[in-house]
Amino acid sequence: MRFGAQLKSSLIQNWYYYYIDYDELKRRLKPEFETRPTASNPSPRRKEWTDENEAQFYETLEAELDKVFTFQKVKSQEIIRRIRDSEKEVNDVIQRHEAAQARPNDDSVVLQAPSEEDFDLLEEDLSDIIADVHDLAKFVQLNYTGFQKIIKKHDKIYPDKQLKPLFAARLNAKPFFKDNYDAFIVRLSRVYDNVRTRGSPVKGDSSAGGGQQNFVRQTTKYWVHPNNITELKLIILKHLPVLVFNPSKEFDAKDSAISSIYYDNTDTWELYMGRLKKTEGAEAIRLRWYGGMDTDTIFVERKTHREDWTGEKSVKARFSIKEKNVNAFMRGDFSVAQVFEKMRKEGKKSEKEIQDLEQLAKELQYRIITRKLVPVTRSFYNRTAFQLPGDARVRISLDTELTMTREDNLDGRQRTGSNWRRMDIGIDYPFSQLPPEDVERFPYAVLEVKLQTQAGQQPPEWIRELTASHLVEAVPKYSKFIHGTATLNPNRIKLLPFWMPQMDVDIRKPVSHKFGIERPGPSTDMSTSGNLDEDSDEEGDELLAEEANARVQADADDNDENVQRLRAARDALEQHEQDQMLDFPNGQHDGNVMDEEERTAAKIPTEHDDYPIYDSDDEDDEADKLEEAKRVGGPRYWGLLARHHVLLAGDYLTKGLKAIAPVPRPTPIPPREAGMGIPRPGAAGKLGQITEKRYKAPKGKKIHVPVRVEPKVNFANERTFLSWLEFSIILGSIAATLLNFGDSVSLASAWAFTLVALIALIYSMFIYLYRVDKIRKRRAVSFHDRIGPTALCIGLFIAVGISFGFRLEKGGEGGLRG
Repeated sequence: MRFGAQLKSSLIQNWYYYYIDYDELKRRLKPEFETRPTASNPSPRRKEWTDENEAQFYETLEAELDKVFTFQKVKSQEIIRRIRDSEKEVNDVIQRHEAAQARPNDDSVVLQAPSEEDFDLLEEDLSDIIADVHDLAKFVQLNYTGFQKIIKKHDKIYPDKQLKPLFAARLNAKPFFKDNYDAFIVRLSRVYDNVRTRGSPVKGDSSAGGGQQNFVRQTTKYWVHPNNITELKLIILKHLPVLVFNPSKEFDAKDSAISSIYYDNTDTWELYMGRLKKTEGAEAIRLRWYGGMDTDTIFVERKTHREDWTGEKSVKARFSIKEKNVNAFMRGDFSVAQVFEKMRKEGKKSEKEIQDLEQLAKELQYRIITRKLVPVTRSFYNRTAFQLPGDARVRISLDTELTMTREDNLDGRQRTGSNWRRMDIGIDYPFSQLPPEDVERFPYAVLEVKLQTQAGQQPPEWIRELTASHLVEAVPKYSKFIHGTATLNPNRIKLLPFWMPQMDVDIRKPVSHKFGIERPGPSTDMSTSGNLDEDSDEEGDELLAEEANARVQADADDNDENVQRLRAARDALEQHEQDQMLDFPNGQHDGNVMDEEERTAAKIPTEHDDYPIYDSDDEDDEADKLEEAKRVGGPRYWGLLARHHVLLAGDYLTKGLKAIAPVPRPTPIPPREAGMGIPRPGAAGKLGQITEKRYKAPKGKKIHVPVRVEPKVNFANERTFLSWLEFSIILGSIAATLLNFGDSVSLASAWAFTLVALIALIYSMFIYLYRVDKIRKRRAVSFHDRIGPTALCIGLFIAVGISFGFRLEKGGEGGLRG
């Protein structure tokens, strides 16, 4: 959908006149006709674009910017006032509620106690404010996109009058798009939680450290498009409160900042490889701090991956150290006993806890020194956490403004020097002072859903709906450390994570089921996740060639421009709804039903589809070889071309023979339900079709496919080899038995069975070694043996046929002689 239609169909009708007048700006980009259009000449020539036209267009653009900026500022102040008034009302109602509970025998107090209806009205009012915040965020996003697109159109049509640099300064002077709604969200969360719990919010330890030294969680990760971030936060706060570490302190943006320094060996990249391949015991070592660079407390953390077959869970363990002692600790000059000396004196932790932390510190210090680990990557983001204080059963975190930076001293640059982190940056996102090769600004937010549920227990329904909605894109096992290290070291890292090709795909999707912020009224319920970038360049060309479709100006045009705009918006909205019905007549959209691995598990594999998602290790890809040989030319190219056509003809011949072969056909099995189990509208409670993607690694690199290897896989491989070995021994025994008969027929049969036994033995040995190698390397290959059993059956048939043939021939000769 083009942006003009998207704007008309997504706007909030109550705020209609405060949006950017995109159509008017587009109209002003076209000069007037030299003569009035007539029926005989509907497309007269237009006048040249003059400096006066440019000035008028810029004046209109300025007026639109001022209109949008003023409305956004006024609306923000209105929301602040409404939140303040709601806080007073909620506090008053809760005080009356607590007084009634404290003095249940006092009739005068009980009569003033709030009813359930009072709490419902407060919740409805807060829901309306939440919808206002959502609408304002959508308003800002749509208008900012509109300004960007109209400037792009102008600069394309009139390249000699570039407006983008000039108007960028005006946008910065009136930065309506830079407002952060986190302060609104924190205050709304606190008030809404009070109303939802009827004045009895859950209390507990909300600190970032404290009792979270060692904890285990089941974590799933998702990407969130920037257009959906505010909406997602507002949805979550209606179910979980924002986790505030210091409730008595006013919200400060830097309180949500989290920075981590990841360590690795720059010669072997062993920690990167271990975490990427998810090998048993793979570790990630990092130093983390919360807030700005002036934070004195640094957490030294180790994340250890455990395979499922071990019966253990992946664990994160950490201890705190003062910033001034970090360098000495990393060098080994600061002992572990000194780290915990003050902790022992304070007596806030038991001796057992301190001993466990000391053991952790010793192990980390030893690994850093002996493995020559140095800082390689820093990750920075602002985190909004949603959790009941003191209750870790459900914790949701949303990391925005995610940025990775280089911390190494490679390429002859001393980024950190002898320090444990570089000091030329802090938390000043977007780190514009850094060169492009030193920074990776991740385009999406990262949502982490962390659950601690009992075995077999299902997550809450709203979480299942959220993770199956159009607002998120599942990316299992996503790692900031892996992504940042791979992106910032393109010449050193050759093995890439499986999600890397997905970075080039737009993750925005149509609405999969009715889910989001809703409010009764004239505003539309369309999400901001619609693709606003599909306003193709053809529309710019259309401005230059529009004379062929120009309408004749009628004298009876409606003089009320506002009425025309309202009619146009209504028509566009109705047309959009009709298009949606045509595209999805049953209401089924290809939304985010499952992540990639789950889609593979849910799909019935086909004969030629061993691993349908990823194409890895394409250095040996025939197409690449052929393309390279074509550039060089010569005999090698013609040889490869001939081989390519022979193989292609063989494939077609094989498919044709299979199609006409009179063999039984397998009955198609419908795919099983998978994912979050959310039925789509109009689908009769069933999930829609499962879609899959094929990825290919960039040239010179490989994509690592996550493969789970358990001990039983190795045992199964050994059992298969032993079965072949046993079968070969049986055939050899048959051959030895036949030799005892002594005649020529028995000798021929013995040779035939011996040959089959030897071939089966050698074949099974090579298959066993091949599988051992692929299992050890965790390669995503097909372990299904299509050739061996068939060849064995054919060999046995031939051996038996030889035996019968010679026996019949000898018997026939004996009969003739008699």
